[in-house]
Amino acid sequence: MATDTREQAPRDKAVQQLKKRRDFYGHLLLYTLVNAFLVVIWAVTGLHGFFWPLFPMVGWGIIVVLNAWDAFWRPGITEGDIEHEIKRQQEHEHGHG
Repeated sequence: MATDTREQAPRDKAVQQLKKRRDFYGHLLLYTLVNAFLVVIWAVTGLHGFFWPLFPMVGWGIIVVLNAWDAFWRPGITEGDIEHEIKRQQEHEHGHG
């Protein structure tokens, strides 16, 4: 039974990472479609003097970049990270106890 648990944890992490990537692609598609629609509105209205769709594109674009970082490049939490945090918390408790 312990073997199943040890094998399940990496599988769960992989599934979670794949879900993040799939969700990112949906977010990217929505970003592209909505901003393309805003550009079409800008072009059709005849107000070509100021490219106002830039504001939602940049604002939302920052969020898309952060989402991409989380889905593709953000390092996962390792056992070493967890052990380090436990030690830090224990030291903090003993120092203020």
